[in-house]
Parts: sequence; C-alpha cells; structure tokens
Amino acid sequence: MNAPDATRKPLITRPAQGRRYDMGRMRAVFHADGAQTAERYSLSEWWLQPRTGGPGSHAHDDDHIYYVLAGTLSVCIDGEWAPAPRGSWVLIPGGTPHDFENRDAAECGFLCINTPAGFERKMPELVAWFADNPLGDARSD
Repeated sequence: MNAPDATRKPLITRPAQGRRYDMGRMRAVFHADGAQTAERYSLSEWWLQPRTGGPGSHAHDDDHIYYVLAGTLSVCIDGEWAPAPRGSWVLIPGGTPHDFENRDAAECGFLCINTPAGFERKMPELVAWFADNPLGDARSD
C-alpha cells in the first residue's frame, strides 16, 4: 500500500461553507482548490439565474468537467450549442472554445472540476471583470 500524500488532507465542506464569488446573475462556490489537492484539480459549483447569458466563447488550458445539478445548462462547445439537462456530464478538454448559459425559467447549477488546478486563482479577477461586464440575457431557443 502506498503512503498517503502528506500535502493532501481529507476535507468536508458543508452547505454554507466554501469560498463564494458573486458575479451578478452568476455565482460560484469553491469547495477545494490547488492548495488542498496538490494542484491536481479544483472543485466548484456554479449557479446561473433564470434566462442568464454566459461569459462568451473562451478557452482555458485546463480541462473542465461539468455535472449538471439543477435545471438545464445550455453549453456551446466548438461553436455547437446543446442542452445538458440535470444529471448530464460535460467534458471540455483544455484549449477547446466553450460557453454556457441558462435559457430556462428556473435557476441552473452545475459542479465543475478543473484539472489541473489553478483556475481558482483567477476568481478575484473574474469577479472584477463581471462587475464591469455584467451578464446579459440568454439567447432564446
């Protein structure tokens, strides 16, 4: 049996815990990040208010893995939009252009795993960017 990695410790975050980032009509809560996972991944949840547009097409070096918790997340990968209803998994390999939004009348939420970690360090910058560039309305189907 391998010895446990001393840089990683078990972690439980309860419902009101985590690092919350409010970005107008969208919010994120980070439950684990690189400091807690030996830079392997970060774990966050994201929530979009009803009929909220996304950040626009963008790409990251890290992989994104989404699991839809509530509602239906509209996801654009490489220019193609598709609905991802509750229970869906979405894999976005690093470097792939993507976007997301909530086109429904109910709040939408998804878990996000970023691997490797590091995306979480951009959150203060993203909060400031969204303060200057508020999310608009989602596209209509």
